[in-house]
Amino acid sequence: MSPPRVRRAARWRRFNWAGTLGALIWLVIVVVPLYSMVSSTLQTRPEYLDNGPLALPTDPGLGSYRQVLEGDFPRYLLNTAIVTVSCAAIVIALAVTVSYVVVRNRSPWSRRTFQLFLLGLAIPSQAVIIPVYWIITELQLYDTLLAVILPTAAFSLPVSVLILVGTMRDIDEEMYESMALDGAGPARMLVQLVVPVARAGISTAGVFAALNAWNGFLFPLILTQSRESRVLTLGLYDFVGEFRVDIPALLAAVVLSIVPIFTAYLFARRQLINGLMGVGGR
Repeated sequence: MSPPRVRRAARWRRFNWAGTLGALIWLVIVVVPLYSMVSSTLQTRPEYLDNGPLALPTDPGLGSYRQVLEGDFPRYLLNTAIVTVSCAAIVIALAVTVSYVVVRNRSPWSRRTFQLFLLGLAIPSQAVIIPVYWIITELQLYDTLLAVILPTAAFSLPVSVLILVGTMRDIDEEMYESMALDGAGPARMLVQLVVPVARAGISTAGVFAALNAWNGFLFPLILTQSRESRVLTLGLYDFVGEFRVDIPALLAAVVLSIVPIFTAYLFARRQLINGLMGVGGR
């Protein structure tokens, strides 16, 4: 055989058939549910019941999306956005300062504080929902957005502190020493050195807190009641009636609720990956 044919044969033998087959299977597993969800939103409820979720829409339309947007969905979206932004802001503000103290202060007190936050990783929210409910009612915050914001931010803090401690430990000690020689204090070092250098970890913590808040279900379910305080995860119940479920409208609401957080992830995915790579520290 000629050399080009030999090279082609060698490449053909090295072809990863098992990996390609696995990738195709995974592609089908991912694409089929997405296709079913989007296709169902373009059908009416009778068409969906007659044709099934995998059938192509015979007369595609946006009636399900119109039905969702004409209901209380915009209010739920606004409430969810308020909860998400507030949780992300609280988590970033607290996690940055706590992590800075843990990294720069070598006292036993700072180590115990870090260990306390690590202990929070082992406590699921379901295990403490009763004391959280009691605290919220005692503070007279029940059925308010603040009742959802505070515990959601609290349960996002341990992971955020872990991420930022690993990121800040990668900052060279010489950079702190050079700023100290210039007369910079701890607050100035935090603002002018730590925050710019650790922006990848800060973005990761913010995205993590935002995802937790956007997808949160337990705290809104237990700590809110009225429609005025309802968020998207609870708003999906609007399409579940006593005798029927409007699947196209329900899936249209799901699609609309995914778009904002998915868009935010697309813009922050690089910072998210870079921040997670620095969790281990040095």
